[in-house]
Amino acid sequence: MPSGLFQATSIPVLEQAVNFGQARHNVLAGNIANVDTPGYRARDLSVSIFQEQLKGALEARRMDSTGGSDPITGEDNPLYMPDAFQTILRHDDGKVTLEQQVAELTKNQMQYNTALAIMTQQFRLLEAAISEKA
Repeated sequence: MPSGLFQATSIPVLEQAVNFGQARHNVLAGNIANVDTPGYRARDLSVSIFQEQLKGALEARRMDSTGGSDPITGEDNPLYMPDAFQTILRHDDGKVTLEQQVAELTKNQMQYNTALAIMTQQFRLLEAAISEKA
């Protein structure tokens, strides 16, 4: 299979969105689990910083598109962000509220499900193109 097959699709971007959604879900679930813990500070992954990093990676990918194709994963790929989640973790000194955390968890789940649905559709399109059933 050619290494650039996935590069022409949105799959690498969707992969990063799914990974971020999963990591954020774990953090928000931890907040909900500790809602009654005295002195607990809510944690979250910054969506805006993730979006900025992803935008930068997409712009770098566009710049590199004139050269050779990068592998899907690996340090040469501008969409590869191995420590991205550690750099965008933030702590909230405010009080942890169950309603706020459940709302954020629900919103995150919807974004995660949307990214998965689009990724599934991309794979179906690729499968149809490969098997010539399109």
